[in-house]
Order: sequence, then structure tokens, then C-alpha cells
Amino acid sequence: MDTPERERASDNRPYFFLSYAHTPPWGPHGGDPDHWVHVLFTDLCDHIMALTDLPAGAPAGFMDREMRSGDGWPEKLSENLATCRVFVPLFSPRYFTSESCGREWFAFNERILRARATGASAGTAIVPALWTHIDFAQLPDSVRHIHVDHGAFGDRYAANGIYGLIKLNRLHDEYEETVLGLAQRIVRVAHESPLPSSRPRAHERTPSAFKPRGEGPRRIHLTVAAPTRHSVPEHRDVRPYGEDAQDWNPYHSARPLPALAEELVRSLDYRITVSSFDDEDPGADPPPDDADVSDKSPTSHPGILLIDRWALTDEERRRRLKAFDANARPWVSAVVPWNRSDIQCHGAEGQKLTEELERTLPLLLDRGRRTDSRLAVNGVPTLKAFTDVLPTVVAHATRQYLKHAKAYPPPGPSIPRPRLTGPTHPPLPEGGSEYGGEEA
Repeated sequence: MDTPERERASDNRPYFFLSYAHTPPWGPHGGDPDHWVHVLFTDLCDHIMALTDLPAGAPAGFMDREMRSGDGWPEKLSENLATCRVFVPLFSPRYFTSESCGREWFAFNERILRARATGASAGTAIVPALWTHIDFAQLPDSVRHIHVDHGAFGDRYAANGIYGLIKLNRLHDEYEETVLGLAQRIVRVAHESPLPSSRPRAHERTPSAFKPRGEGPRRIHLTVAAPTRHSVPEHRDVRPYGEDAQDWNPYHSARPLPALAEELVRSLDYRITVSSFDDEDPGADPPPDDADVSDKSPTSHPGILLIDRWALTDEERRRRLKAFDANARPWVSAVVPWNRSDIQCHGAEGQKLTEELERTLPLLLDRGRRTDSRLAVNGVPTLKAFTDVLPTVVAHATRQYLKHAKAYPPPGPSIPRPRLTGPTHPPLPEGGSEYGGEEA
């Protein structure tokens, strides 16, 4: 028996992680509001034990109801997210407003993205199930890449979800058929798209894949400053480069780094645009703070500059990067991947490029070092470090945008408040506004 077969034969990891939104207790009688979720979990485990050769005592699945609150709870949750084979989110309106569910989704999806980047897996080990009916048009952007075949189990399942099937006695047979079909799909996905385990991600530091309740679409722009295989110095290894800057692959992974970054940012429920630095005009002066910038302009959204230090070997690009730094708005951050396994990134030439970077991007580097993501500008040494730090950079850029960017009211007639005067309402100062600050 070869090594992969031996690993599969001894694989006793849970087949699935059941991710669900906890229903808050209500009413005078108390009770367990998530009782029926636990019934579903138990039935799924029964089927999976029958469908597989898991030994006695091995967990068929995991849900956090099985744990007691207190010490070790976040660690146990993170460990199972890092080792389970399939992620089963129970879709409901409450699910996509739950920060905990958003963290669980992000942690598992990050496993998938890393596995794809390293060539360890190409599948998507996420199997959604409908707990209650939801409007699929209202799904967050971060989950729309997941195929949800809500008609596979019949019209009543699509209309009522598993909760409706389990609560109505007359639909008992449909419930049993649906749960068996779901268990079969979990087992099939686990075997057809095996996902390697990863190092657990600290649950309390994991970002949510769902934007906060009531928040509109979130956007971010990624600019890639890297040479192509035709513009690197002659002695530079061309393997990390392609025909375009967006082909840059510093960690020699299965996919270019900008594509991985785009997927990772999208999994945080952002709408992201990506461009090559050489295709932009970053030396132009930015619009004034009170300008109504176009929604299509990169300056109208938080931004990230993804830069290869080898891009600085070109004098013209170096000049333009220096202008980009001088004009960078407060909501623009930098990330500097620097593969520690690339021998050409070390030694005298590596030190020279590091010093050149300090001279070229002093503002962005200083900003980055005053945040909790210093690693981003000091040199991100591995692919794992990159996927760890990028969400932090995204969050910082967004906070700066919300802090500094000028907000504009929606178009339409303004309706000023009545001007109140008197002892407790002195007249407004000249040029003042009822909303504070200056008149727009």
C-alpha cells in the first residue's frame, strides 16, 4: 500500500463541520431553540457511519453544541475547522448576520484557497444546506461562487428548508430522503475532493466572510507592481513572472499571487478590482478631498499596492512608484511579498533592493509599520504568511477609508431641518449647516 492510500485508510477526521446560526432563547418556557439542528446533526452522523468505514469512536461530524462553554472552546472549534473534510453551512436569514458563522466560513474557505494554491486540492469542499427558505438574490458576494442546488431535493425543501420538513409530520418521509441525500453528498465530496488539514486559525482573530448587517457593498482596488518575464533584469530568475504583472507568482504556487489575493479578498465579502501598476497613471495628482470622485476610480475605494521589490530595478517604474507614494491617500496600504526561499532575494542584491524600496515608498512603508500588520511591508516570507496578513491589511485600509473619505448624500432634493433660535438654540454661524461642519 503506497503512502496516499495508507493515509486515506487511516483518515479518521470528521466528515463534516456543521455551521449554523444559534437561535437566541425566547418565550416564557425556555428550552433549547436549536434542538432541531441537533436532531439533523445526529441523523447525518448516523447515515455517514452507515455509508463509510469509520471505526467505532471516530467522529462522523462536528457541531459546537457538543462542546461545553469555557476554556478550550475556541481552540476546539478552530481545530475542527482545520481538520474536517467538508463544511456544511445551514443557510438561513440569521446565518448571514452571524459573525461567528462568518468566521467559520472564512477559516474553512481559506483552507480551500491555500490547498488550490499549493496544488494539494482543486475542489470546493463546501456543501450548503437550506435550514429555512432564503432569497438567493440576497446572498453575500463572498458565497456566490458556491453552487447551491436548492431544487435537488424537491420543491418542498426549496420552499421550507430542512426545518420545515422536520417540523411537519406529514413531510417526515421527505425529511428522511433529504437528509440521506445530504449525507451521501458529504461523503462523495469528501472522497472526490480531498482537502488536507491545516494549522488551526485562532478563532477570535479570524475575520468574518460576511459584511456587517445593514452595510452596503464594500469595494477595494488591488494594484500589482511587478515586472514581467520580458522586463526583469537578465540575471533574474524568470520563473515567478509571466506575460503580465498579474501573472506574478513569487511563492511558486499553483496560481499567480494576484489571483489568490483577489479570491481571498472576495471571500471577505468585498467587490474587488485588480489592475497592473504599469497600466495606470499613478503619478497624476489625486482629486482634492472635497471632490466627488467617480465610483469607478481606484481612489474612490480602499486600495492595496502589491509590490515586488524587483520592480524597482526599472528606473521609470521606480519614478512612478515614488509619485504614487507621494500621492497615496490615507486608505491605500502596501503589501511586499518577499519569498524567503528565493536565494536571489537575499545577499547584497536583496539588501540593495530593500534600501531602494525604503527610498521609493517611505510614506506607505511608514504607515504599514504603525499598524498591526507590519509584516506586510517588512517582507511577507511565505504563502501562509501572506494569506494570514492580507485580511488585516484589508481591514485597516477600510477603516482608514471610512475615517477620511468624504461622504456624499444620495442625489435628490435636500430637506433642511428647521432653524431653531432662542436661548437654547443660538443662530447658526455664517456658512454653518444643521448637520455640523460646513455647507456642502
